[in-house]
Amino acid sequence: MLAALALVAGRATADDFPRLNGERFADIRVDVRPLIAQGNGPQAEALRADLTLALRRAFAGRLGGRGPILVVLVRGLSLPPYAGAQGGGRGGLGGGNQTDYLDGEALLVGRGGEVLGRHPQLTATPSSYGGAWYDPLSERRRVTAVANIYAEWLRRQLPAD
Repeated sequence: MLAALALVAGRATADDFPRLNGERFADIRVDVRPLIAQGNGPQAEALRADLTLALRRAFAGRLGGRGPILVVLVRGLSLPPYAGAQGGGRGGLGGGNQTDYLDGEALLVGRGGEVLGRHPQLTATPSSYGGAWYDPLSERRRVTAVANIYAEWLRRQLPAD
């Protein structure tokens, strides 16, 4: 279905994300193929896992029905090098101006593979959300943080019914 989605998504004309009128999403999927094509395979797979989990958590009350599928097509992930404070915080502690970005588009996909609605979204998250820059797991936590924030903002932006 996701292979057909790429073709259908290019032809979709829906500008707004429609209301579900009480229906629940049949499923939630995350497509990171654009990131993989850019050579970000392992990081893209980590993002797919984190974003899928975050979306399922954020939309738990709207999941498990026979309605359309919510697909998030991730177009870009930017995690610039981060080495702690860069002079932007008070008293030189914390802050800085590094920002992580997640660029994607939520697609509402009907049973026949048609795109019923689209909602582009760019999320910006301080790079410091990954914790101490010198911790080897910092970059992995940054992926998780940007995925969680993306999911929460998407939940707020899409119609609630």
